[in-house]
Amino acid sequence: MARYLGKETTRVDGLAKVTGKAKYTAEFQVPHVTYGFIVLSTVAKGRISAIDTREAEQAGGVIRIFTHLNAAKMGPAPVAGAPAQWSRPLQSDRVFFNGQPVALVVAESYEQARYAARLVKVSYQTEPHNTDFATVLERAQPDAETAKGKPRGNPVAALQAAAVKVEAEYRIPINHHNPIEPHAAIAFWQGDELTIFDKTQNVFGVQGHLAESFGLPAANIRVVSPFVGGAFGSSLNPNYYPSLTAMAARELKRPVKVVFTRAQMFTGHGYRPHTIQKVALGADRNGKLSAMVHEAFHNTSSFEPFSDATTGFTRQVYACPNLHAPLKVAATDMATPTWMRAPGAVSGMFALESAMDELSYALKIDPMQLRLVNYAEVDPESGKPFSSKALRECYRLGAEKFGWKNRKPEPRSMRDGRLLVGWGMASSVWGAMQQPASARIIFRADGSAGVTSATSDIGPGTYTVMTMIAAEFLGLRLDQVHFELGDTRQPKAPPQGGSWTTSSVGSAVQGAALSIVGKLMELANQDAASPLKGVKSTDVEMLDGRLSLKSDASRSVNIVEVMRRTGTSEIAETFDSTPSPERAKYATLAHGAQFVEVKVDPDLGTVKVTRVIEVTACGKILNPLASHSQEIGGVVWGIGMALEEGTEIDHRYGRIMNANLQHYHVPVNADIHSIETIFVEEDDTIVNPLGVKGMGELGMVGIPAAIANAIFHATGKRVRDLPITPDKLL
Repeated sequence: MARYLGKETTRVDGLAKVTGKAKYTAEFQVPHVTYGFIVLSTVAKGRISAIDTREAEQAGGVIRIFTHLNAAKMGPAPVAGAPAQWSRPLQSDRVFFNGQPVALVVAESYEQARYAARLVKVSYQTEPHNTDFATVLERAQPDAETAKGKPRGNPVAALQAAAVKVEAEYRIPINHHNPIEPHAAIAFWQGDELTIFDKTQNVFGVQGHLAESFGLPAANIRVVSPFVGGAFGSSLNPNYYPSLTAMAARELKRPVKVVFTRAQMFTGHGYRPHTIQKVALGADRNGKLSAMVHEAFHNTSSFEPFSDATTGFTRQVYACPNLHAPLKVAATDMATPTWMRAPGAVSGMFALESAMDELSYALKIDPMQLRLVNYAEVDPESGKPFSSKALRECYRLGAEKFGWKNRKPEPRSMRDGRLLVGWGMASSVWGAMQQPASARIIFRADGSAGVTSATSDIGPGTYTVMTMIAAEFLGLRLDQVHFELGDTRQPKAPPQGGSWTTSSVGSAVQGAALSIVGKLMELANQDAASPLKGVKSTDVEMLDGRLSLKSDASRSVNIVEVMRRTGTSEIAETFDSTPSPERAKYATLAHGAQFVEVKVDPDLGTVKVTRVIEVTACGKILNPLASHSQEIGGVVWGIGMALEEGTEIDHRYGRIMNANLQHYHVPVNADIHSIETIFVEEDDTIVNPLGVKGMGELGMVGIPAAIANAIFHATGKRVRDLPITPDKLL
């Protein structure tokens, strides 16, 4: 019986976080540190014609001001004749987007650097720009990766022949991550060796980027990131500030610290792209889908390709013989987008699940029943069986908990006093992915264990779940295990993204623990009288200081005595975990269903999401306490995406107008009401040894669509462009 796995466990790092012992990037103390403040461009496209730093250089405490005129060159030399590119800061006079760094002021204090930055005068030779994505759709090019998925059947003909069809266009504005911790770096050099503290989800990605930037072996660069105050994809790719900080530190031969302001974050790390989607569905009178055409467009920058695979999951959601799900990407004069929680999936499913709701009304079929009619028993794309899929049970349980049978089907038919009440639902899907990962365990004769892997913890509880896994298979108490992460000196791990950390790094920790068991078996069996002679290591377990036969606990040895007798003070094992080849025979996905109640004021157009039931099937739940928190967070973000969030751009200047938390609205406590999250556990030994699937993204995927569907049910108004603000309902 499991001691820890599957049981609610409070965060092992919780005390450190609430007492300030946990150090975030900008909090590390480095002797003789200097402070950098970034100056951003105020035009969207063109060249720097002049940059006057004289007054700023005379300001108190200023050490040096770096611009494209004096900054050290970084990265590979530009290819002759190639289009101008922007990958590292201060490398040319070219401006590619409003808010691009054009100078770095370094001073003895932060306040001095910030003041002097205001004295830097930059003149530009501007060029025509375009940041309005809707006007460049004709220039959109097919996304190469998405284009590998060819059309299934003949969707055009099937759509024309369909008895019932719906066609609609859906729009999602740019969204920004806005984690609570601003991005930051502290860099210092010792000879040609660099140490950098960085807010990152991928220490090895930053290491590789800096190695290329400075022409150094990766081994010369140490990246440290033990705690991250939220990131949600904004720190998956190396951002521009680590190389800028490291360059300044090398030139000055002193440590340099750079911390983004909130406004700088809006052009400093990417965003969810502006997305326009056209969905056409065809079905017979019973609701059986005969055609799905889901065409998506989103923006990228003028200098770097990016795709969030908006329509990727469309191909695997419903059983339909005729399907086309292309994605095209168009360049705009903005910074490059990046991954943002549930990238692609939440955008694509907003359009698809809204269209499914529209089809249900056209057919006069219950929205959940329509999804059951088109339930995919096998992967519609590959024909492979699912390793596990409990979505049908999610529908059943969610509908029962929500009271879905009491829903009146007609819009505007349900009220609470003067408020219009709407009930909506949607489905969600996310990949059950696993990446190669390594972990190292040092098991000591005193019964303690040190566990390391260079993963990240951006907030989901990685410290805790890895401690739980190690303690479970080493037979130790949680306080006997010390887990460390976020350092390139540790065993390699994938970036923390895609909801694959527990499946990947957790499998490596489990593997390392079981390797310790195997080593202890070898030591125990050096004794000819060992009660475990002839027993396989897979048949024993460590528990309460003993190595015991699982089927007969009386056959056991004392671990401390075995290690003392063999002169062993510690056992160290590094385990490399890789996805099983068996996975290739199956489709591996996590699924969920969302049921939402909204109440709309018909006079004001205000919307309250008064009740949410979210049911998810994502394998085995290792820590229900943290897992429910993850799902609740996904719901809250889904509420923000549906009702509040949107980055506003003044296209005259290509400038973001609401680059702050005063005007970029996110949910607050007053916006959040009843949220209940439920898990339908799956016994899945195919996905990974632990049987876990990702949930961090999944919890958000269906929420915006479910809210939009509930609002239509309440008001009879179908709003297809997010966020659904009061003006759109009046």
